[in-house]
Amino acid sequence: MVEDRDELLMTPGPTAVPPDVREAMSRPIVNPDVEARFSSYYEELLEKVGRVYDTDDDVLVLSGEGMLGLEASVASLVEPGDEVLCLANGIFGEGFADFVEMHGGETVVHDAPFDSGFDVEAVKAVVEDHDFAAATMVHCETPTGLLNDLGEILNLLDEAGVVTIVDAVSSLGGTEVPTDAIDVCLGASQKCFSSPPGLTTLSVSDRAWAKVEATEQDTFYTSLEPWRDVDLPDDDPPHLPYTHAISNLYALEASLDRLLDEGVENVYDRHEAVARQCRERGRDLGLEPFADAEALCSPTVTAFEVEGRAADLRRRLETDHGVVVATGLGELADDVLRVGHMGYNADDERVERTMDALADVLD
Repeated sequence: MVEDRDELLMTPGPTAVPPDVREAMSRPIVNPDVEARFSSYYEELLEKVGRVYDTDDDVLVLSGEGMLGLEASVASLVEPGDEVLCLANGIFGEGFADFVEMHGGETVVHDAPFDSGFDVEAVKAVVEDHDFAAATMVHCETPTGLLNDLGEILNLLDEAGVVTIVDAVSSLGGTEVPTDAIDVCLGASQKCFSSPPGLTTLSVSDRAWAKVEATEQDTFYTSLEPWRDVDLPDDDPPHLPYTHAISNLYALEASLDRLLDEGVENVYDRHEAVARQCRERGRDLGLEPFADAEALCSPTVTAFEVEGRAADLRRRLETDHGVVVATGLGELADDVLRVGHMGYNADDERVERTMDALADVLD
């Protein structure tokens, strides 16, 4: 059994879960396969998801951790022989290419340095040289704390008729996402929503649905097609593809209520303020964010450069202060220390305690 300590979980997902969200999970479950009342409940939940997404597109909630959304979007939209543009300036951007190749697509990977954004003109040149069926990209690269400005790129892909898939898992609910310029926008419960891991959220445009219907589906659980026309009748149980993770839905609803009660714009402002606080405290300690420009720094996670000390600092923060942060991933595993300040953790007191602890272990 994991010991219950006075620990401060400041990782960039899973985040700490607020007490009322944990309490929501303890509610008695309903059976969505037989109880008519679940139809109206689920419909109201989707309406709240759509408000956070700020979109009129269809929204879906799938039972599965956020990675399900990344694979399901590729599995549903890419068929053998499709040329797919993968924009990659981080580990998750590169990972999209792996999914495309698993499902028979032909990848064209357009790389940028992990600490920099994309050159729009360079992307435009690649698009003009190919006939892409789809394009994948990441809004917030969690391992490096870098937030990509995707607006112009999404516009040029839209004009070219390319279906866009965007991983906004670590930004959605913490900063503005250009959802209505995205065909499939991916989120997850365990990041800015500060809900337990276990749910994927998506918005799906009409153009994306048309591509799904035109693509032969060779999976079931990782296909979006079964969710195309989910029936939510007034007086009968819903017709869902499979039994949903009911307790996780209760938690997500509580998380969405917290966010909507505060006001989405107020939530964004809180994330911006806390992120500045974190970076300023880090600079006072001689630490610089990994992203090479302030405008590229995400308001949901800060990655500090620590040159070979990440594992030791992370261990000492947890052992000596009960503060849990994360190291980098891949080649940056020991060179980057990451502080998650998203959702419930976008709080000045929680960030201040984290940075005070970091100041102590650096000394």
